[in-house]
Amino acid sequence: MKIEICANSFASALAAQNAGADRIELCSQLSVGGLTPSYGLITKVKEELTIPIHVLIRPRAGDFKYTKYELDIMIRDIKFCKDLGCAGVVSGVLKKDTSLDASATKQLMQAAGNLEFTFHRAFDLVPNASETLRVLEQLGVTRILSSGQKSKAIDGIETLKILLKISEGIQLMPGSGINTDNALNFKEARFEMIHFSAISKADAPHKPKGVSFNEGVEGTSDENVIRQIVALVH
Repeated sequence: MKIEICANSFASALAAQNAGADRIELCSQLSVGGLTPSYGLITKVKEELTIPIHVLIRPRAGDFKYTKYELDIMIRDIKFCKDLGCAGVVSGVLKKDTSLDASATKQLMQAAGNLEFTFHRAFDLVPNASETLRVLEQLGVTRILSSGQKSKAIDGIETLKILLKISEGIQLMPGSGINTDNALNFKEARFEMIHFSAISKADAPHKPKGVSFNEGVEGTSDENVIRQIVALVH
């Protein structure tokens, strides 16, 4: 079973590599569900580590319906990742009604070229998961990251099993809330990969009295936790 770590920093990416993970999804701002990381972070990870990098392409928090200007930014980010030699990108676009925007997603895939393309957890918002899976297969998406349309993958595992059974040539990667207590459930269900962050929350930084930035603490992926899950499922 392959292990993908959602890495929100260089330290998290290094922890994933040291612990024996198979690849990372590099992002920033997990407190809002993940955003595109900076060019500096992408470059540093690519230059200094050897673990395969899949970069999250999401220009802002909120919904997954994007303007033409946002799509242009996403395409530019994808081309940067492609030129740098990243292994893949993680993205996707929905319409206002949360159904798949196949046309806009196809634009992103065309920019990615031969890079692997993971359709992210926007998939968990679509009204018809089975139908959407078929369309993504036809588009040539490499894999779908999903929690089975629940907040946590373990709660959506029955839906994930159904999707796995009907999938043809597209990979299903469970993600969200996977940990040492439930990782084996996914291996026993015959999934070939799982996705998790193994975040160990840091202590909140000291803030001067009367000052608040309303910022969540991001934390860093815990190398020991990753090692434990790697040992469980490999």
